[in-house]
Amino acid sequence: MADKKTQATFDSIMRDLKAKKYAPVYVLMGDESYYIDKISDYIAENVLDSDDRDFNQTIVFGADTTAAQIADLARGYPVMPSQYRVVIVKEAQGLRSLDALERYFEKPLMSTILVICYKNGTIDKRKKVVGKAEAVGLVFESKKKRDYELPSFIESYLKSKHVAIDPKSCSMIAEHIGADLSRLISELDKVMISLPDDNRRVTPEIVEREIGVSKDFNVFELKTAIIEKDVYKANQIVKYFDNNPKAGSLFSCLPLLYSFFQNLLVAYYAPDRNNDNSLAAYMELKSVWGIKDYRAGMRNYTAMKTLMILSKIREIDAKSKGLDNQNTSNGDLMNELVFFILH
Repeated sequence: MADKKTQATFDSIMRDLKAKKYAPVYVLMGDESYYIDKISDYIAENVLDSDDRDFNQTIVFGADTTAAQIADLARGYPVMPSQYRVVIVKEAQGLRSLDALERYFEKPLMSTILVICYKNGTIDKRKKVVGKAEAVGLVFESKKKRDYELPSFIESYLKSKHVAIDPKSCSMIAEHIGADLSRLISELDKVMISLPDDNRRVTPEIVEREIGVSKDFNVFELKTAIIEKDVYKANQIVKYFDNNPKAGSLFSCLPLLYSFFQNLLVAYYAPDRNNDNSLAAYMELKSVWGIKDYRAGMRNYTAMKTLMILSKIREIDAKSKGLDNQNTSNGDLMNELVFFILH
C-alpha cells in the first residue's frame, strides 16, 4: 500500500505507482479530467501484465452499474498467479448512490485496487464515503489550472521533453488554448513533432505556424497594447481584426480582457501593493515577473476606471448576444469597447 500522505497530489500518486506502491482505493475527482485520466490509465496499463488483464482487470461505467455491483467486483479475489485485481470505475458521477462503496471502504480487500473516477465535480467531502476512502486509500482532487498557472505548466511540460520555450510563446499558447489540459497537451505534442532534432526550441514563429496564433496581430498583442495604453497599436490591431476575423474576434477578446481587469481590481486591494513580493503573494502569482502587466495597468488605469471597464465589458458581452442590440456588428462592438477603455 502507498505511504499515507496528508494530501495526495498527482506527482505523489504517480511516484508511488511507478515504485509499485499501490493503495487498495483511489478516489479521483474534480473538474480537470486530464490528471484523473493519467492516473487511471497508468494503473490500467501498468499494474497487471497484458496476459493477466483479461482475468483480473474490470472497467465499468457509473451510468451502467451500481455501487453494490462495484463493491462485489472489488471483493473478488485475483485469479492466480496475479497478485492484484484491478477494478476501474469511469464516469463515477453517474452512480445514483455511493452507500455500498462506503461499506466496502470500511474493510477493503487488500488484493484489489479499486479506482473511482469522478469527473466534472467532486464528492461532498463532508460525506462519510470520502473520509472512509481516505482512511484506507487515497483521495485526489484534480483542480482546473488557473490562467496564471498555464505558462509555467507549459514550460515544465516541454522541459520534461527536453524542449525550450520563450515567455512570449508560452503566453501565446496559454491564452489561445486556455485551461483545457487535454487539448493543451495535444497542441504541445503537435508543436514538438514539428521541431528539428538540432533545434528543440519553441518560438513565436513556430506557434504561429503550428497552432495558428499570429505572433504580431492577435488578442494577446491587443491585450498588451491596452495594458500599456498604446492607442495607435490597439486601433491598428482592431482594424486588422475587422479584415481578418480568424486572427481575433470579440468573443476571444472579452474573457481575456475581463480576466485582466478583474485581477487588476484585486491588485488595488492588496495591503502592500507597492511591494512586488507582497503584491505577487496577494495575487497568488508564482513569481514577481507575473505582476509586470498589473504594474503597467495601475499606472494607466485608476481603480474607478477599472470598475467602469468591467461594467462596459459586461455590457458589450450582453450586446454581442443580442440583448438590447439588433444592428450593431461585433466589429463595431469591439471598436466601442476599445475606445471606451483607452479614453
